Amino acid sequence: MTILRAPCPVNSVLYNKTLCACAPGYLFNATTKSCTLFTVSSSEWVMNSGVDYSITFPETIFSFDQIKRFTQSQAVFLEATAIMVLSWLLFCVFVRLGKLGDGRTPWFKIRWWISRLDICFATGHWLPDQNVVMKRKTELGGAFSIASWILFIGLFTALLYQIIAKRSVEVHNVRATNAPDLVSFVNDFEFNITTISSMSCSQLRGLGTLVMGNPGFIDYRVASLSTFVNYSCLNTSRGPTVMLTCNNCPLTRDNVYISWQFIDNPNEPAAAVGFQFNLTASNHGYKRHLSLVSGTVQNRTNEVDGPATFRGLDTNILKFNLFPRIYHNLHDLKLIQPLFHEFLPGSFITDSSQLQASLQNSTNGFVNTTLWINFLSNYVVEIDNQNILGPVGFLADLGGLYCISIGMFFYLLVQCEYRIKGLRTEDQVLRNIRRRRKAQDRWEKLRKYVIYTWGSTSLQEEYFDSRNKSCCADTMGNPLRKHGSLRTRMQQEISLHTISFDKTDSSHDKMDPEQLGPAKHSSTPSSVRNATAQASIPQENSIPPAPPTPEDGNGSSVNVSDIQKNIQDLYEYNAMLRDKLDAAQSMIDALTAKSAPAASSGQT
Repeated sequence: MTILRAPCPVNSVLYNKTLCACAPGYLFNATTKSCTLFTVSSSEWVMNSGVDYSITFPETIFSFDQIKRFTQSQAVFLEATAIMVLSWLLFCVFVRLGKLGDGRTPWFKIRWWISRLDICFATGHWLPDQNVVMKRKTELGGAFSIASWILFIGLFTALLYQIIAKRSVEVHNVRATNAPDLVSFVNDFEFNITTISSMSCSQLRGLGTLVMGNPGFIDYRVASLSTFVNYSCLNTSRGPTVMLTCNNCPLTRDNVYISWQFIDNPNEPAAAVGFQFNLTASNHGYKRHLSLVSGTVQNRTNEVDGPATFRGLDTNILKFNLFPRIYHNLHDLKLIQPLFHEFLPGSFITDSSQLQASLQNSTNGFVNTTLWINFLSNYVVEIDNQNILGPVGFLADLGGLYCISIGMFFYLLVQCEYRIKGLRTEDQVLRNIRRRRKAQDRWEKLRKYVIYTWGSTSLQEEYFDSRNKSCCADTMGNPLRKHGSLRTRMQQEISLHTISFDKTDSSHDKMDPEQLGPAKHSSTPSSVRNATAQASIPQENSIPPAPPTPEDGNGSSVNVSDIQKNIQDLYEYNAMLRDKLDAAQSMIDALTAKSAPAASSGQT
């Protein structure tokens, strides 16, 4: 105990001419040798039930507290989901502004792959009435499909967080107690009451009596405190601390009172500015769970709300309630929960002159304290955990989230295609561009193969001739084959060189040999006979007329253009064939004219 003597520090009063004491509400600080105002913060109040309901994961694998620091509520997941959905839709709008071109631009490739992502609305696009439902993948459907899945995954994540954070609720059931229930509540208690002041344990008096029951009633009893609890006093930096310990303590009475007081000693006045308490309870056979309540109180009443110093005959009452609890979710753990009920201040002084007068008069030199323990034994609280979400409820929530995600964007898809007609056929536009590009790529591969195999000159000079001859051969013999092999076309080209121009009837082969006798014994030269045999052409100049020029069609597809090109090539080939036939006919006429005089001279 530090004795203050004159000269007095700031915020203090002088009494008995040489001694000093701090003003009402001020506490002497031995370190700074000054009087400081005593205040109580809300952080000094602590109450714990002794049972921790936090989620436990292996700390070496996953720390849930670190994630919970950033995800305090489902709003974080919902905001992240909304940002991702909007970002995806803005990206799709930005890509749609790019030009498609001939199908080789990056914009077309991105838009094509977005259309391939249409996995949710492929059969739900706009169709005219009475048309068969077909699977169509559009760019708008792909954008909305991915947006719906992003929304669904975000909502599903929020649902999982809710299940993990609040997978069960604590259910409290209150029921009336019987005597055997109360006897089974055997706990270990420890009460620590610190009188915040500059006093010491040498000023403690009157601790040793236990009062049970209500004074003036039939159940009123007085007993020695040492028969129930162990008590002691300890000097601390904040003042004397009274410690009460009860091991394996049964609670059979509803009200218990324990009182003590601090008195004036020479040069040690009895005065306090507040009280600090710490009450703990634990199961006697299971020390793991500890329920407690702790805090600090000072003079704050409706009448006086300013600094005050406790000193006088009236007692200061600290009232605590004890609740019996049974934790069925912890193997029927029986634990007493202490709760601070109220603080009833006794005699206190708020004026410096009154404190000075009281310090000089030892008749008021007391700080009386009473600990009132109220055991609420009429009812017992039974605690158990109940799951709020089962497998059926989880599936129902999951299905609801899926329906919301798909239904929202399906409605937007229907409205867009209904109001914007250009969106109804955008899949056909993309497919046509892609088909045209693939046809061009395949033709380019074939052209490179021909150049690599036969050289570029054969492609430039002989390609059209071979193509015309093949077209002619197909027209005269077999139908036109678009996808014929190269070997087949080469055979058709070779067969053109062996075409016979003999248009005589097949009945000539069946004529009597006697009718052919003069020709058989003719004296025609061998050269003339060989030339005549190689080109057995009839005497008539029957040359077929050139085919008419085909008319250009208005078709826009690739197949129609190929047909028109084949017809044009056939027309050019027929014109060339007509010229060759004219030359061959002239040569045959000349040979016939030369062979006739030679035959007549041979016969003579």
